[in-house]
Amino acid sequence: MAIQSAKAQSSVLDLGVRLQKDVGLYSENGISVNYSNQNLMPDRLYFGFSYFTSRLGTAFNSNAIKQDNFLLSASYYFRRNRILRPFVRLNAGYFDADYGSAIFNVLPGNTYLLSPEGGLSFQTHLPLKIAVSFGYNVNTSNGLNNVPGTIYPFFYQLTLSWNILKYKK
Repeated sequence: MAIQSAKAQSSVLDLGVRLQKDVGLYSENGISVNYSNQNLMPDRLYFGFSYFTSRLGTAFNSNAIKQDNFLLSASYYFRRNRILRPFVRLNAGYFDADYGSAIFNVLPGNTYLLSPEGGLSFQTHLPLKIAVSFGYNVNTSNGLNNVPGTIYPFFYQLTLSWNILKYKK
């Protein structure tokens, strides 16, 4: 089923929540912002920022490690003007772990992140977009090579975003 073509010719700004689960470890939740410019592959190429943390997931009211993720991303969406749209995304960013005690300062606590993702986006008839994807953290570790051991290789995520701006010249 097709969506109105006017949406594809507009700049788009989506704001939402990102719910992420590392396979075998923590749940991390936060925010996500994505932007598609009407002059640069509108509604196909998106640039984004995400911040998600275990502080709003597994570490909320527990003694789990508090970890923060800051990601910049570029996404490409296929099947423009369709309700179901496959996409690919490349994330690059920064990871920081707060172990909570000075005795753990000998452990690596931060690193850079790089992760490809692939998924499916569902554009509702409202300004609501639902995206699910599966990704791989390239920079993982057992904690012995100056990379925190809590970065697991595989993750899946759900993003619920709301279109807060649609600008058309």
